[in-house]
Amino acid sequence: MSQIQWMEEVQKRKEILLEELNQFLAIESVLDEESASLEAPFGKKVAEALRHMLQLGEQDGFQTKNLDGYAGHIEWGQGEELIGVLSHVDVVPAGDGWTSPPFTPTIRNGKLFARGAIDDKGPTMAAYFALKIVKELNLPLSKRIRLILGTDEESQWRCMNHYFEREEMPSMGFTPDADFPIITAEKGLLDIQTFGVREDHLSEDGAWTLLSFESGQRVNMVPDLARVQLSGDGDVFALKEKVQDYLLRHQIRGYAEESNSHVSIVLEGRSYHGSEPEKGLNAALEMAKLLEQFSLDATGANFVRMINELYTDSFFGEKLSIQQEDEIVGKLTVNAGVFHYKQGEKQSIRINVRYPISGDCDEIVKTIEEKVADFGYQAHVFSHASPHYCEPEHPLVKTLAKVYEEQTGEPAKLLAIGGGTYARALHTGVAFGPLFPGKEETAHQKDEFIEVEDLLKATAIYAQAIYELAK
Repeated sequence: MSQIQWMEEVQKRKEILLEELNQFLAIESVLDEESASLEAPFGKKVAEALRHMLQLGEQDGFQTKNLDGYAGHIEWGQGEELIGVLSHVDVVPAGDGWTSPPFTPTIRNGKLFARGAIDDKGPTMAAYFALKIVKELNLPLSKRIRLILGTDEESQWRCMNHYFEREEMPSMGFTPDADFPIITAEKGLLDIQTFGVREDHLSEDGAWTLLSFESGQRVNMVPDLARVQLSGDGDVFALKEKVQDYLLRHQIRGYAEESNSHVSIVLEGRSYHGSEPEKGLNAALEMAKLLEQFSLDATGANFVRMINELYTDSFFGEKLSIQQEDEIVGKLTVNAGVFHYKQGEKQSIRINVRYPISGDCDEIVKTIEEKVADFGYQAHVFSHASPHYCEPEHPLVKTLAKVYEEQTGEPAKLLAIGGGTYARALHTGVAFGPLFPGKEETAHQKDEFIEVEDLLKATAIYAQAIYELAK
């Protein structure tokens, strides 16, 4: 057992840690291509969040570096070898239905609520304070520790590509962006956009024309809202009755309303992380099931039929004929995350596929291409990350396991996940916390939170881990 009382050191800094974290959480660092510039490649607010952390590091006497707004780092220690701790300052969009404003951090019943509280600003600040404790205790290190800050983790990881083209690769490291104890295996990630424009004539029996179908903000989130607009000479009263009946039968919130030129239908789902789509309620898939009951124009009917025949009630790739699993990470998953349909324009559905260590990416893509071609659509691979695996016997895993067991008294079980973390940006890396076993997962959901005591406990674990890896 280490002689240093890590938790005591964290408690001494609790108030300042929470104060700094609140300021950090208040920055709405969501990807914003419209405000992007040379200094702020992913938008003004993301750049502000990165600068915020680097300025904090500079103030506290660390070496810092900003790599063109794409990423940055905060470094301490000396020696040839480099240990990396990778986290990110960007967050997913807040979505609707929060109890308190998502960018006004609020503590209720020991929980800190804000977008980014657990993914990944809370853990980023925990890792920063862990490094700060090691520095302030003036502990002897034989290696350098670098807190590497990414800015595009929730989208395309352009930050990490840019960073590692210019900076050295750590010999090993971890990311505080998932679950405790230790995640040594991660599924492969495929972000695919299927799109098409069909110039069908309106079918004669189509009482309704699908004008638009919009749902989802990010491919790695289960859409929590779907909105469609219909026009036509169908019976509006009968349509509203069918909508009401569907809502009651499926216990879903929503409504249908009539305006001068069209009828709008809105359905509410329940957001969840795209790595476990079966745990959310996908508003777009529910909308497609509802629309199946109506007589639509040919193009609209084709779009809805494609959703129902390929994605509805099929979270493990069964309808796409890509289902598979292995013993390390389990089943392949499919999250249909972003839907865009506007009559006469390009229509698209963006899907997130997470496949096992043993999976064949090319085969999966080929099968999806064949499936969507039946509906006149094409598939384009937006991004791909290969599966990631770190051997259980590696010194990194052994060291983190020892630290976790000393700090918690619990066995350091090795885990595999469907989520994609920065561990895979490292040649040798794992994900290490901050979510403790048995605790509620709220990343990417409304009312995202981290328990304050868990945040402090994670900080103590990270401080000891940093020391043990670099001493």
